[in-house]
Amino acid sequence: MNLLVRNFLVLIAASILSLAAATAHGQLHMLVFVSESCPHCEAQKPFLEDLADQNEELSVEFFELRHSARNRALFREIAAAHGISAGSVPTVFVGGRSWVGDSQLIRSRIVGHVEACLARGNCPDSWDFGRPQIPVAPAAEDLALDIPLLGRIDLMLQPLALATALIAFVDGFNPCSIWVLTILLALVLHSGSRRRILIVGLTFLTVTAALYGLFITGVFGVLDLLSGIGWVYALVALLALMFAVVNIKDYFYFQRGLSFTIDDKHKPGIYRRIRELIREGRSTPALIGATAVMAAGISLIELPCTAGFPVLWSALVSSREIEWPAFAVLLALYLSIYLGIELVIFLIAVITMRIDRFEERHGRVLKLIGGMVMLALALVLLIAPELMHDIRAAVGVFAAAIVATVLVILLHRRVLPTLGVRIGDGW
Repeated sequence: MNLLVRNFLVLIAASILSLAAATAHGQLHMLVFVSESCPHCEAQKPFLEDLADQNEELSVEFFELRHSARNRALFREIAAAHGISAGSVPTVFVGGRSWVGDSQLIRSRIVGHVEACLARGNCPDSWDFGRPQIPVAPAAEDLALDIPLLGRIDLMLQPLALATALIAFVDGFNPCSIWVLTILLALVLHSGSRRRILIVGLTFLTVTAALYGLFITGVFGVLDLLSGIGWVYALVALLALMFAVVNIKDYFYFQRGLSFTIDDKHKPGIYRRIRELIREGRSTPALIGATAVMAAGISLIELPCTAGFPVLWSALVSSREIEWPAFAVLLALYLSIYLGIELVIFLIAVITMRIDRFEERHGRVLKLIGGMVMLALALVLLIAPELMHDIRAAVGVFAAAIVATVLVILLHRRVLPTLGVRIGDGW
């Protein structure tokens, strides 16, 4: 009897100790921020629920953002504590770590971290990790902007806005677009009329920018429609890789083999159409109409040369599950930067009444820069798209591409010639 009582007391003591340990460790809280319009969120949800079912000490809480200003404020607060931007869904916080997006790699890392936290029992709680003890901001303080015709836009897109600005800046130096613009200005300058230059130049830039915007919108619409198909973004990344490799190749072997440039067979027609614009006797409406028709035709001809960055950017934006109003704001940013670069070239020509010739060597360098940036972005989209959700990581991706470009140029122009090695077709 005494033995039975002693064993019973030992069992009670062990239970109390286990309960105390469990209380000391507490449950491992996983916080998941989602949107009802996000197919990636829906795809990830069963996986996280199964993970919680398999681990009794893991609790998963989902926070829908689209219709809850309080949840958006909570998202910003917890994201800031984890050192990331609250800019995309799904975002998972657990044990002091965070993951943005959904992929097999992300899921495996979440499982590994959860298992390690449960084994150690000392991971920080997601609710309290690095957070100041202040109440959640009320809905009235929600960071949003009311834009006429577009509605209320959440300002949770800083990393994506930065990536948009950087991509648009690089895209603005597209050699095909700059070549056409410089040829147009060079021929129209011969008329000696600033009025004619202004009409032709502004009409040309407006039409090409509008068509470019329509093309980007169409690409985004298709990707947004197909966003629930997992392999779509991988396909876009592979397509961008092809564009990148071809552009890098053109630095060494310009227009040899596959090349995304304006084919020489189209150039006589472009020259002819531009010369027709200088013909005297056209009224202003006729000059605007003729320029608009010419700009539309040239835009179609140069589309293969300029399509790489818009397709890649549309995929990055679509993968963030943003709504159409936010896309419109980002597209406006993209086009303003893209157009701004060509507008600067145009204004310099109008003021000085001269334009420098755009030579092949300039085009080669621009091709290399664009190709290296596109290569970096394609690899990010294919391997680790969550890098573009953080401002520092996004800047790092572009900086790495530019540094790599400089190293390639130095190696090709300075190092290899001293070693008697020559790569390229002798430019």
